Amino acid sequence: MRSMLAVPLAVTVPLAATGIAPLSSTPASVSKKHGHKFKLSLNVYSFNNPLRAGEIDLFDILDFCAEYNFDAIDPTGYYFPGYPEVPSDPYINEFKRKAFLLGLDISGTGVRNDFANPDESSRKADVKMIKAWIVAAAKLGIPNLRVFAGHIPEGVERDQIFEWMAKDLKRCCEFGKEYGVLIAVQNHNDFLQTADDVDRIFEMVDSEWLGLNLDIGSYRQHDPYLEIEQNIKYAVTWQIKENVWNDGKEMPTDFIKLLGIIKDSGYRGYLPIETLGAGDPYIKVPVLLNNVKKSMQIVDV
Repeated sequence: MRSMLAVPLAVTVPLAATGIAPLSSTPASVSKKHGHKFKLSLNVYSFNNPLRAGEIDLFDILDFCAEYNFDAIDPTGYYFPGYPEVPSDPYINEFKRKAFLLGLDISGTGVRNDFANPDESSRKADVKMIKAWIVAAAKLGIPNLRVFAGHIPEGVERDQIFEWMAKDLKRCCEFGKEYGVLIAVQNHNDFLQTADDVDRIFEMVDSEWLGLNLDIGSYRQHDPYLEIEQNIKYAVTWQIKENVWNDGKEMPTDFIKLLGIIKDSGYRGYLPIETLGAGDPYIKVPVLLNNVKKSMQIVDV
């Protein structure tokens, strides 16, 4: 049993209560004048199997990230104890403390939800759960919360689903604004499958507190690099994977091409990497990290 440290929890104050006027900017209007800046993070899904099996925990992943000199860790919510309930304050404090002492930022977290579910009560429950995790993210010092669009239900018009989704995302963004946490919707090859789908939901929500968790492996209908270029203006975090899809075929990611696109966009922030599929993550993650770092040197980032 891990002992919990009795560290006082800083009080999170909603922005509106401070009287501070929010900055007027949107992900789509990020200026390139400062140039790009990349910080490498580890998406903890890379260790899904040993985490699910109880062989390791999030504190072990912190040690791994420190060993390989990641800038940050990106732990999805369902790896915290008690999910979908938020972690306890003592757990949050201990996790923050260890991450800080290891020189690691906590770059993001995420939840499971389905805003395409025809059952309105289920969607409302997901909004309630996301709001609770927004507060938890703020306590953890995490700047964004990843959410899903949802599956594609049968017998429902896509226009109707877009309306549901936009309405629920707006509610989440309004709440996230109060706590300084961006909502990062993920293109996950679910309801949002193409760059045009992503454009549409961003136009409908029209919130500076909505960003994109740009998943490079989930554009599967068109050239993924062109899709990335189309949506990159919304990106606030990423899932950088070993493979992408083109013309229905899975192929190794061209990291030099990808990083060149990201560099040219002026993106400044975290690039979480994620490995999928069979294999030992203690072997696979360092290989992916090395490939990304070598490509960064070539692209001069």
